[in-house]
Amino acid sequence: MERIWAPWRMEYISSTKTKGEKRCFLCVDPKEDEEMMVIGRRGEAFAIMNKFPYTNGHIMVVPVRHTGLFEGLTEKELLDIMTLTQIMTSIFKDAFNVDGINIGINLGRAAGAGLEEHVHVHMVPRWFGDSNFMAVIGETRVISQHIDETYRKLREKFIERVF
Repeated sequence: MERIWAPWRMEYISSTKTKGEKRCFLCVDPKEDEEMMVIGRRGEAFAIMNKFPYTNGHIMVVPVRHTGLFEGLTEKELLDIMTLTQIMTSIFKDAFNVDGINIGINLGRAAGAGLEEHVHVHMVPRWFGDSNFMAVIGETRVISQHIDETYRKLREKFIERVF
């Protein structure tokens, strides 16, 4: 059996929400935006870095209100979520010269939702050749830029674009 040591994953593992403990990690007070790597806010939604990314730049667009029911989102929440998704699409193209973007919502555990209690939209920037031998043969992903640098760049572009 092969082993890959990934001690940074312990933060994710230990942050899993259990009944009566710890708040939802997507319920972010605006005072915590920098610490929690919130890229930007718009009305009833915000964009936040995925601290355990699929690839460089993986973010989530999240309603401010804690809800796991997509069908329960208000029209204002839906509009703000989709507008932020559109803004971030443009920022990815500008900041990272992406070749494509995967955009998706996983509703329910059977659909792959890791957090069923708080609806969120995943945005995963993609480049031709980003699935190399490490992912295909070694079942290992290589993230090419430190998350702090990615956050700084996306946040700067968001501020330029929105303000």
